[in-house]
Amino acid sequence: MQQARLLLNCCAPAWESVRKASSGMARRGSLANKVALVTASTDGIGFAIAGRLARDGAHVVVSSRKQQNVDRAVAALQGEGLSVVGIVCHVGKAEDRERLVATILNINVKATALMTKAVVPEMEKRGGGSVVIVASIAAYTPFPGLGPYNVSKTALLGLTKNLAKELVQRNIRVNCLAPGLIKTSFSRVLWMDKEREESIKETMQITRIGKPDECAGIVSFLCSEDASYITGETVVVGGGTPSRL
Repeated sequence: MQQARLLLNCCAPAWESVRKASSGMARRGSLANKVALVTASTDGIGFAIAGRLARDGAHVVVSSRKQQNVDRAVAALQGEGLSVVGIVCHVGKAEDRERLVATILNINVKATALMTKAVVPEMEKRGGGSVVIVASIAAYTPFPGLGPYNVSKTALLGLTKNLAKELVQRNIRVNCLAPGLIKTSFSRVLWMDKEREESIKETMQITRIGKPDECAGIVSFLCSEDASYITGETVVVGGGTPSRL
């Protein structure tokens, strides 16, 4: 089970606030000189994604609710020589979303539909972009006793389809990642106990639990030009868990 987060790969030639904090070195890779903002990215899947995007050449903005978590994540990634800065943002709070947009300008992110209005105009100014929404395998295979969670994840699949249709004429692609059971602190209750882990694996029809890094490469691909003809799709990274509605 994963918290929802959105990623933004903005086709922006101007990324001054990020560039000033970077090493000044020329970026190389499939996302060279792109700017990416990753919400809920100080731990687990989000942190792995932020690191992968930075290693693939993007200038990355890490964002989360708590300053100490942001500082820790930025320090770890900058320690690898990556171009990363951070900002505190609780995407459920309007004032934080507005501050995020005002602070970074060239890179905006939306938490589901709430930040669409902020993202689209800024991306349009720069010729387009790519949004990746992170849902969950629970969208397809509901977890027992977690009805609201499961339904919210299924809704993200529909949101992805709708936004892709609405934004395609503006050169903005929208895709979705649906992780299966990934070993993160958020899912710890499902794998800390060996007996429970084995039961969960049998139920989900998998042989092992996934790692955050196994999600990151998919997101980097979806943000890159290699995926320029892909929009409205959901990629499942679930180790074989049934994943069809």
